[in-house]
This record gives sequence, structure tokens and C-alpha cells, in this order.
Amino acid sequence: QNNFVETAQKGIKLSGYVDAGYSYNFAGASQNGSVVNSRVQSDSAQQGDFNLYAVKLALEKAMTSENKAQAGFRVDVMIGEDAKYLANPANPQPTTTGTQYNASQDSNYLFLEQAYVQLRAPVGNGWDFKVGKFVSILGYEVIERPGNMNITYGLLWQQFPLWYTGVLSSYKFDDYLDGKLGVVNGNNSDNNTTTGNNGDGCAVLAALNVTAPGGNANWSNNFQYSSNSENDTGLGSTTVNNNTTTIAGNNSSTGSAYTFIYNSWGNWSPKFANDKLLLAFDSVLGTSNAGQSGGQNTSWCGASAYAKYQFNDWFSLASRGEYFHGNNFAKIGNGPVGNAAGNGTSGMDLWEYTITAGFNVIDNLLIRAEYRLDWGVNSVVGVNNNATTTTSNGPAHYAGAEVVYSF
Repeated sequence: QNNFVETAQKGIKLSGYVDAGYSYNFAGASQNGSVVNSRVQSDSAQQGDFNLYAVKLALEKAMTSENKAQAGFRVDVMIGEDAKYLANPANPQPTTTGTQYNASQDSNYLFLEQAYVQLRAPVGNGWDFKVGKFVSILGYEVIERPGNMNITYGLLWQQFPLWYTGVLSSYKFDDYLDGKLGVVNGNNSDNNTTTGNNGDGCAVLAALNVTAPGGNANWSNNFQYSSNSENDTGLGSTTVNNNTTTIAGNNSSTGSAYTFIYNSWGNWSPKFANDKLLLAFDSVLGTSNAGQSGGQNTSWCGASAYAKYQFNDWFSLASRGEYFHGNNFAKIGNGPVGNAAGNGTSGMDLWEYTITAGFNVIDNLLIRAEYRLDWGVNSVVGVNNNATTTTSNGPAHYAGAEVVYSF
């Protein structure tokens, strides 16, 4: 008897893509880099920069549509400049002791995006489970840039959790309604949500998705409750491999803080447009408790609107407009040095608009060009070649291009 798992099984599929491009940020200089707070690390390189965003590899044995006991798996790996941010989402921003230069980009970085076993129990219509590491259930945008309408990541995407480690179950009630329920360690962490030493936290996930008759519209409602102050995707640090930074000003050392996030998104492809027009929205409402006296409660909200029109087989235009608000600077951490990020004394409002042209001229090849404008309270940290003491409300301009080959 062989006491090992047989690896040469039928039905295992390898897929992925290579994503490269060029970006130019008109804010700041490469000598003392500035950072546009409303953009993630790999979208905020100084001046002109060629980018290897990602080499994505996915290995999967998918389950069939049959309602019977069965199992499979999926592993997703990314290598490139995006991988460095995704593996260390709390590392992009400047502080008094460090700044982000173009040298901060690293195309040799590796990121394990997902690795889970999937199971199906033949209960009702089939009850599915994922056990391991998997991407967030929150948000309209996804980690894979080619899967989004635009090249750059959005304001709201930057503030959502990116991945979890835990268990996620899903159940399809009928053709119009399906749901998810899970328990995980928390945001972007292989350990529990507790960032202090005196708690043992976890996060509970829930989702309910409605599909319109005809399948041309979806409305997704997603919830996350964490029993402690969560790791923060959007806040910066200069400590490499630090993915457990709490929301600024929220002292969770007592293990008594909490975080609640509600996300609603939807899309609609109207029948009258013959599948050429796609409209979508995304929204978020979140709050994080300080956990002990002296900390500051933080709340945030935001909304995004998307539109894409496919003019013909090879050309499309997509646009995105976003607004993000916080009751203090804590969520993004974009206060000037010396002004406590979570002091709760002032609000934060950020805006951005993006327009993207897409070209599908060869099979499996996507070429895109993009312009983006960001503005808002302290939207740029580090101006006048001084990356640690000055801020600007913008506007901050961006232009870029991307070439993607999928297989």
C-alpha cells in the first residue's frame, strides 16, 4: 500500500499570465521620493519606471458540477513588483526614517496568493468548502490587474483585506441566490488577528450574492467582523516583512478591540447594449475600535463607480471614479510627520478618476493605456524634494501602459 498522495492526476490545469508595463508619476522626484497616498506601492514609483507587475501561475484541479462528495485544490503564485506589495502590504509609505524610492520596486519578489484544498459535501444543492489560504471576499476589484477594468488599483481596493488563512464555505440556494460563511485568522495574516500579546482573535466572514434572471446583473453584500483590531492593508511602515500593522491610533494590546467592515458591490450589462456596456459600483463602510483608553476609534467609508464600453472586437474604453473618507488620518496614514496619524482631530477625503483604453489585437494579448488623477487631503506626502515633512492636496497625475499575455 502506498502511503502518499498521487500527484499525476487527470484534470490538473496550469494557467497564468505575464504582465509588464511602463508608468510615469508626475509628482515628486526620484532623489527624494514622494508617495501618492491614494495609490499602492507599485503604482507610486517616482517619475518614469518600467514595471514587471507580475508573472502569475495557477495550478488547479477544479471540482466538477456534479453534486457528489469530491475534492480538489488550487495554488496561485505571483512573482514581480506587485508581489512585493501583496506580501508586505504595510510597507509602502514613507516615515521619518525612510522613503519609497524607485529602488523599492523588486521584480524578484514571490507571493503565495492562494493555496487551498476544496471539498464538496453532497448536502442539498452541494455545500463547498475552501481550507487554507484564499483571497478576500470583499471588493469589486481583484488582485490580478488584468481582471480589473483599469491598470492601477483603486482607492477602495487598497483599503480592503487582500487575503485570509482559514475556512470558507459556500452554498448555492438556486440560480439567483448564493452565500458564503467563513472563519479566518484575519486580514493579510498567517496568524490570528491579534496584533497585541493578550488576545486570541479571529474574523468571521459572510456574504450574500444575488444574480438577476438572465445573468446580466449581480449584487453582492459582504461582511467581516474581527474580534480584535485588524491588520491594515493601507497603512505604511518601513519594516520589511511587516504585515501586521494595526490601524493607526488603535491600541489593541488588550485584545479587546474589534473591526467591522461592510462591502456592497454590483455590476450590470444592460441587454439593450448587446453586451457592449458594463456598469459597476463598489462601496465600503468600516469601523475599528481603539481597544483601550487613549486610542482613537476609526471609521471610514467610500464609493466607486465604473463604466466600460466595448466599441468593437479590439477596442474598449473604461473609466473609474472614486471617493474615500476617514474620520481621521488613521486608515491611510497620510498625515505629515509630527502630526499623529490617528489623533482624530481632522477628517480625510481622497478622490481619484481613471480612464483606460484597451486593445485586443492578438489572441490572448491585452494592451492598455491609462491616465489617472488623484487629489484630496494630504494626498501626496513628500513634495519639494522633502519626503518626510511636507504634504500636498494634489492634483497628482499618472500615465501608464500595460502589456499582458495570458495562457
